[in-house]
Amino acid sequence: MDITTQAQTHDSSRTRAVEPMRLAVIAGSNRHRRFGPVIVDWFLEHTAARDDFTTEVVDVAEIDLPTSFGPPVPEGAGAVAASLAAADAFVVVTPEFNHSYPAALKNLIDWHGPEWHAKPVAFVSYGGVSGGLRAVEHLRQVFAELHATTVRDTVSFTNAHTHFDAEGRHRDPERCDAAAKGMLEQLAWWGRALKEARAVRPYGV
Repeated sequence: MDITTQAQTHDSSRTRAVEPMRLAVIAGSNRHRRFGPVIVDWFLEHTAARDDFTTEVVDVAEIDLPTSFGPPVPEGAGAVAASLAAADAFVVVTPEFNHSYPAALKNLIDWHGPEWHAKPVAFVSYGGVSGGLRAVEHLRQVFAELHATTVRDTVSFTNAHTHFDAEGRHRDPERCDAAAKGMLEQLAWWGRALKEARAVRPYGV
């Protein structure tokens, strides 16, 4: 290999290294008059400020999946599966209902399998005094079963309605902005590491 070829190979590797990863942000509530879109929009401001992710929203309220599993596969399920399969990382935005997460979110998760494998999942939660953290702990167990890696740090909002103004802006954003930045740094590390690992050796179960 001559010097020119070596330089071209190095430049090509560097280009691949900075290629943005695909991030799927899952809006996990389909409840009437849900607060979730406010949280999702707040979070998307943080992903938009980064150059290591391109972001797509997967909204359970816009997906019609039956609760009984089996053929035929419902219309629209293929498009959702394609979005999840293409993602290199996930952020699940979830409320807490009765000490756990919404049924529609569980249904979305259960309708898919390999799409989650060997990929990182981070969480943004909201709720009452617990900030949705009990929902997150349940989700960690589910994603472990699906061969996904969950990111340690989370972003959580206790009594979320009280923290945002009528335009959806956080009234005191310093701490939650720092939490989002730290979580996204961890997600980016895991996303890059697992993407490179899958490229070298496909994950098998």
